[in-house]
Amino acid sequence: MKKFVLLLFMWMGISFSYAGDLKLWYERPAGQWEEALPLGNGRLGAMVYGNPLDEVYQLNEESLWTSKVDVWTNPKAKAVLPAIRDAINRGDYETARVLWKGNAHGPYTSRYEPLGFLKIRTEKKGEVKNFYRDLDLETATSTVRFSMNGVQYVRTSFISYPNQVMVVRYKANRPQALSFDASLDCDLHFDVQSISNNRLRLTGEAPSYVGTRDATVTYDSAKGMRFGIDLQVEAKGGKVSANGNVLHVDRASEVVILLSGATSYNGTDKDPVTKGKDYVAFNEQTLSKASSQKYEELLKAHIADYQELFNRVTLKIGDEKKKDNIPTDKRLEAFHQDDSNQHLVELYFQFGRYLTIASSRPGCLPSNLQGIWNHHIQPPWGSNYTTNINTEMNYWPAEVTNLSECTEPLHSFIEKLTVNGRETAEVNYGIKDAWLAHHNADVWAQTCPTGGYDWDVKGSVRWSCWPMAGIWFCQHLWEHYAFTGDRAFLEQKAYPIMQGAVKFALAWMQKDTSGYWVTSPSTSPENNFYYVDETGKKRTGEVTKATTMDMSLVYDLLTNYLQTSKILGKDELCTEVNERLAKLYPFHVGSKGQLQEWDKDFEDVDPQHRHVSHLFGLYPGKQILMKRDRAAIDACKQSLAIRGDGGTGWAMAWKISLWARLQDGNHAYKMLRNGLKYVNVTGVVMKGGGTYANLFDAHPPFQIDGNFGGTAGIAEMLLQSHDGEIHLLPALPDVWSSGSVTGLRARGGFVIDMTWKNKEITSLKIHSTLGGSCIVRCHTPLNGTTTTMPTCSEENPMMFVGNVTPIVNAKAVNVSQPADTYFITLQTEAGKSYTLQ
Repeated sequence: MKKFVLLLFMWMGISFSYAGDLKLWYERPAGQWEEALPLGNGRLGAMVYGNPLDEVYQLNEESLWTSKVDVWTNPKAKAVLPAIRDAINRGDYETARVLWKGNAHGPYTSRYEPLGFLKIRTEKKGEVKNFYRDLDLETATSTVRFSMNGVQYVRTSFISYPNQVMVVRYKANRPQALSFDASLDCDLHFDVQSISNNRLRLTGEAPSYVGTRDATVTYDSAKGMRFGIDLQVEAKGGKVSANGNVLHVDRASEVVILLSGATSYNGTDKDPVTKGKDYVAFNEQTLSKASSQKYEELLKAHIADYQELFNRVTLKIGDEKKKDNIPTDKRLEAFHQDDSNQHLVELYFQFGRYLTIASSRPGCLPSNLQGIWNHHIQPPWGSNYTTNINTEMNYWPAEVTNLSECTEPLHSFIEKLTVNGRETAEVNYGIKDAWLAHHNADVWAQTCPTGGYDWDVKGSVRWSCWPMAGIWFCQHLWEHYAFTGDRAFLEQKAYPIMQGAVKFALAWMQKDTSGYWVTSPSTSPENNFYYVDETGKKRTGEVTKATTMDMSLVYDLLTNYLQTSKILGKDELCTEVNERLAKLYPFHVGSKGQLQEWDKDFEDVDPQHRHVSHLFGLYPGKQILMKRDRAAIDACKQSLAIRGDGGTGWAMAWKISLWARLQDGNHAYKMLRNGLKYVNVTGVVMKGGGTYANLFDAHPPFQIDGNFGGTAGIAEMLLQSHDGEIHLLPALPDVWSSGSVTGLRARGGFVIDMTWKNKEITSLKIHSTLGGSCIVRCHTPLNGTTTTMPTCSEENPMMFVGNVTPIVNAKAVNVSQPADTYFITLQTEAGKSYTLQ
């Protein structure tokens, strides 16, 4: 095998560019929403249909939601909590369920609403020919091209983060060949008026309430959020005139359309009607600033801003010469029959990064269940923040794929949740000086259990009884520090939030008769189990105590909190936290060799349930390590075997990373390939999964977390750094035997560029942004490597791992390391790069 020499040079600043064809492109316009192409700047979103003569841009603005619920806490929960815990301890899970459902539920969250439509109707002058549309991931622009009557027409669209507007340039290659109408429309209550010869203004009101179980849509002017869209059209070589609510362009050569959208949302604590933001003034000022610039200036600023983020990471798999030249929808349809061309995987990986940038920028709200793209007044699950997996999954790829800035909206939202979460903890459970969140949230930062109080017969305890979202969110705060080393962030933002969540965890847990600390009541999100009651009858249970996910989340929080305290030199709560960690309810191996999901070895109601919550400790946690915890690893493999390789789109995406952590690249790739199965539009389906023609993840229906989980899974197959070392190509599938990647980030502030051939690394650069020590593991022998796991002379605090956790009923397994694993230790300096070649 080839040997390498270690070189050192000063990191002067590295920029990457990708020469590949990263475009989603099609030979026909979108026939339905799931074929349209998404644009976004974190706040404003559009779905571009690409119709040549009747173009439609379906618009969204991140803060347009239904009204805030007046009261969502439920003091009845505190009174009944002891009885719920007593019923669980007696094994009377049905009584526990009934007590929770009748006393602990609150209202459903508000609903995310569509903003409106920009419509462009072009005068027909012949047959449309040579149609083409695309989404260029390298420039975040969408292009529509066609010819008609010998004239070529091109529409280029983008949404600018620097200028906060959507820009559309419409050109013809023959002078004065452009004649069309531009109009604004909306599915909500609205009015449109022309305010000049070239400007339209739409103002509207969102519903105050949208039903969860029925088709109710209620408007209340005293509560409904206000919103507006301003549209401006500038024409070269032609004339623009206003005719009611339509702008007519006559015989132009080139037209630039600017659009600004905003709402009266002014934060979680302000009434959007009485104390709302002046959205009309915002739109006026935004358009005024943008219209003072030329189109070329707007485009240049947009691309520079976007590429500063996007160009940080490149991925190439296999032979680039084998790229085919077929439309994206056809490529997706063909992929299951022939996956020899991996360009679709490259495209899908970068599409996830594109969606991150397009839906989550500093100063914005975090991406919701559909990112920022939704065309329904009654979207599935309210298009809300589903915080028992989906919101967290949205941010899995951000740090590792070098988009750390895009996590700011999530961190700011977590801060907002702590305010309401303190009230919920005290009112609902009698826990003071602590905060929590449950399985749903919205733009108002709701933190209570949903379920429709006691009026909704379909409100289910298996998802409502889950006060663990705040604990999970704290993992994202630690991970941001682990990747960036931002001490100010850790001390000023993360630590206080983590401490509040720790106080809740300590107060929520109960000392069990087994001698262990347990969470009670406890569910495994959205799943249920069979049990036998005291009469010998087989029944279905939803709530118990000490579910494996609960205990894994608590372990993750407490260990990260201790490490944070150590770094910051603080010791508050540490003694109690250490005592609890030593007596947390342990992992159990069940009768089928699986990692038990519940406190007892219950029979599964649905063995192939979409959630794999009990495997949190494997991924995204770091409680179960491949190199150390082989009994737990074997149990995780068995759990995945029982769950199967199906599920919803996001469920299959989660399994990519789980199999990657198990270092089974071929199985991880199988899950990726299963997720890339073409599906058409369907209703709400809890199994099947796949990908729509526009590469949106199909739950079905569309949920964006599957896209983000897929991108994170691909990164996890190429690089892992959760277990105290940087592991290169830990789960490389056979089909990826050759390739290259640049710009992936590892914990500790390291940036990785590498090339491989025949599964062996041929070149490697490690950029150290922060300095510090790291252990590098790979399957290629390097100069100075050893097959024995080395020990760093200086611990890297950002790459710590927790202690081994006990496992009950564990089987004896071989804990030796694979023979083809090699290690090297680097003591690095900030700003320097280390090259192996």
